[in-house]
Amino acid sequence: MAKKKSKFMCSSCGYEAAKWMGRCPGCGEWNTMNEEVEVITKGPRGAFQHSTTATKATPIIHVEVQEETRIATEMSEFNRVLGGGIVPGSLVLIGGDPGIGKSTLLLQVSALLSNQGKRVLYISGEESVRQTKLRAERLGVHTPELYIYSETNLEFLNQTIDEVQPKFVIVDSIQTVHHPEVTSAPGSVSQVRECTAELMRIAKTKNIAIFLVGHVTKEGQIAGPRILEHMVDTVLYFEGERHHNHRILRSQKNRFGSTNEIAIFEMLHGGLKEVLNPSELFLQERSQGAPGSTIVASMEGTRPILVEIQSLITPTSFNYPKRMATGVDQNRVQLLMAVLEKRMGMMLQAQDAYIKVAGGVKLDEPAIDLAVLTSIVSSFKDQTVRPTDCFIGEVGLTGEVRRVSRIEQRVQEAAKLGFKRAFIPASNIGGWEFPADIQVVGVETISDALRESFQNL
Repeated sequence: MAKKKSKFMCSSCGYEAAKWMGRCPGCGEWNTMNEEVEVITKGPRGAFQHSTTATKATPIIHVEVQEETRIATEMSEFNRVLGGGIVPGSLVLIGGDPGIGKSTLLLQVSALLSNQGKRVLYISGEESVRQTKLRAERLGVHTPELYIYSETNLEFLNQTIDEVQPKFVIVDSIQTVHHPEVTSAPGSVSQVRECTAELMRIAKTKNIAIFLVGHVTKEGQIAGPRILEHMVDTVLYFEGERHHNHRILRSQKNRFGSTNEIAIFEMLHGGLKEVLNPSELFLQERSQGAPGSTIVASMEGTRPILVEIQSLITPTSFNYPKRMATGVDQNRVQLLMAVLEKRMGMMLQAQDAYIKVAGGVKLDEPAIDLAVLTSIVSSFKDQTVRPTDCFIGEVGLTGEVRRVSRIEQRVQEAAKLGFKRAFIPASNIGGWEFPADIQVVGVETISDALRESFQNL
């Protein structure tokens, strides 16, 4: 006989407790502990039933492996993020802000796969079949191999998958799906965990690639328990700003490829369009000859991207100057300003600082330090750098410029876009050939870089 047990679970982090608490001990959020009824089923001998079959341990040298077979779509940027294509039997989670284009992206991918003769089942828990059809008409999707199904009951979803026999399944979204044997409401921690576990079982046993759409919280994290990201094979984040047309699909976790890989799309009336050369997109509106503007070659996964960093340094009338950063870590900006004050004698204590990465891109690697620092000096001294200069390097606390990875790819990307001079760490010179149409300047300290960049510094 089933035994019912009541427990309290945090809807933010999944922390479990035997009694209600106003503040979650796990994440510190208030009023997130919800009561849920757990049904425990016992076997005939009183033991809890977990698995019906037992497996044996195997020596690792006796395990046979082979390279994962991948199914490539006609969308090369989407293939790049997944590591070369879709792996059959994988479970992929895609998160993003509301209205950013997650459903549009997956509907376009579904159309491309179905055009190749692959049967796709698109399950929508938020829209009716008619609403999904209207979006498909707008995107120009007309293929008989694409099936649309509107349902949230997990048992009905499993039956439909058995009937349709698809190769790919899209579930939009996982927060709307509910398991009928779990008493909590759809979207709760228990429902999301159990439904994801069941979909993972379907994907692995039937060798079906399943894509899950996940809602995000106000902090930008995927809603539901943290274990959700651990259960799936790949976690993708769809990012972008409402005031910009381009969208960025970023890989946060990938068991079949590299992480931190990005794909860039442009949102148009007819759907998402791939951006094959993102550096040109981010630099096409650059204002040349303006103080505070520098260019950096940043690595996003395996791809070098040239982006513009803008700084505005202005005197403040308050006791505490303001520091704002968009696209870069604010603590990193404060650290670089402290290095300039100590090593270069620039008094920035009475200056407000506003730093921005143009185009809405987020950069988090240390190789952008030299470009950010040069941009701050350019605005503070009201002197411009050459529009054909590019800056690459990590800056240490003692003012040295440190080695960065993949310097050859960065410099080649700068040369391809017409830049004539690249400032790189002196320790990165040697062991590779420079492009013929760009001058590579090796610098050891920030004073060397600033002396070469500005005439009257």
